[in-house]
Amino acid sequence: MKNSRRASGFTLVELILAMFVGGLLMSAVYFTMISGQKSSAGVERKVAAQQDVRAALDIMAMEIGMASYNPNFALPSLIWVNPTTCTGAAANPQYKGIQAATPTAITVEMDIVENGNIQLADSNEIISYAYNDTTGNQFITRRVNCGTVDPFLGAAAGVPTGTKTVNVVNTAANILNGANVPAVFRYYDSAGLELYPDTTPANISNIRRIDITLAVQTEERDPSTNAFRQMIYSTSVLVRNHAIQ
Repeated sequence: MKNSRRASGFTLVELILAMFVGGLLMSAVYFTMISGQKSSAGVERKVAAQQDVRAALDIMAMEIGMASYNPNFALPSLIWVNPTTCTGAAANPQYKGIQAATPTAITVEMDIVENGNIQLADSNEIISYAYNDTTGNQFITRRVNCGTVDPFLGAAAGVPTGTKTVNVVNTAANILNGANVPAVFRYYDSAGLELYPDTTPANISNIRRIDITLAVQTEERDPSTNAFRQMIYSTSVLVRNHAIQ
């Protein structure tokens, strides 16, 4: 009797139970693998975004930090040029090597060749950065010597979304005006007071420090909100040459 029971094998109930347990284990292994892959992909996207932003900040800080570099001490009326055409005398030579300064754009000039003037033939002596928000495609552009406006950081119009800049930072002036606009650049005088440069030469001439802030959006989504994750990076630049008259 005992031998015949052993030879009969498993019952149907036992087989179903074993298949159910096996299915649970396989499902657990599968979801663990999928979760690990998603986590790994998210880390890769975050690292890629960090590398993009850090590299962009380093370049921007280096170039903006050279603003007003004038090793030959040429007169402001003779060295600084019109930032729109990159030729001819600047309309406001008092601005020196910071010919445009707003929360979303900056144009700097520097005599890198050290020949006493700013020329189109001299590479990277006039550099403009600007924040663009065109039909939801937020990105930073860079323009050299009045040449082509090139996307510098973030997805440009018509380009698939990658690391996207989504700067929305209030300045004191914006709060007073009831506005809420992007602020990539913030300007401070020697006392650490924030400036909001406009058309008066006094404000731009008093700039001694520039904060650059990039709020970026990665392709990784927050699982709880399904919104794209955002990160904020910033750096401060001392424009020492700008203080030299």
